[in-house]
Order: sequence, then C-alpha cells, then structure tokens
Amino acid sequence: MAHMVFDTRFKAEMEGLDEPPFDSDFGQKIYKNVSKKSWGEWVERQKMLLNEYRLQPWTREAQEFLVEQMNEFFFGFLPLFFAFVCFTKLLRFRET
Repeated sequence: MAHMVFDTRFKAEMEGLDEPPFDSDFGQKIYKNVSKKSWGEWVERQKMLLNEYRLQPWTREAQEFLVEQMNEFFFGFLPLFFAFVCFTKLLRFRET
C-alpha cells in the first residue's frame, strides 16, 4: 500500500515519497508532508537554482542555500500562494 500524505503544496491527499529524502528531522518532515508530485517539482526547481546561481552542490554554502529554498518551496509562503491561486481559479470556473 502506498504511503499517503496531505501535501503541503497541493493541499490534497496524495501518494508520498517511498522513504525520507534525508536522515534528519527535516527529512522526516518532508516524508510526512510532501507528495511524489511535489518532490518532482522540487527536483526541477533545484536544477534551475543550481544552474542559475552556478552552485557547487558539494559546498556547505550551496547545501545551506538549497535547504533554505526547499523549506520555502514546501512550507513557506509559496505553497500558500499556490493554494490561493488554485482556489481563485476554481471560484472563477464555478462562476462560468
């Protein structure tokens, strides 16, 4: 049976990750709150950040930056904004 989570970005029950991505409390938080779909979106965002900022992922500075970005991506303002945009689109759709 698939591991199900209430995804922080999509605000819906979705299939979760197969295992925590990190061996830490933050990894457990992601495992319990992030779907496979959201994780895939994060991987694409991370690639963009690595390229755009020319990060060297083996450096401590780059790792700290990526963790900050990941935390914001899953648990910060952006998921709330994404939910608001989806909600307003749904309201407009129902009005038509």
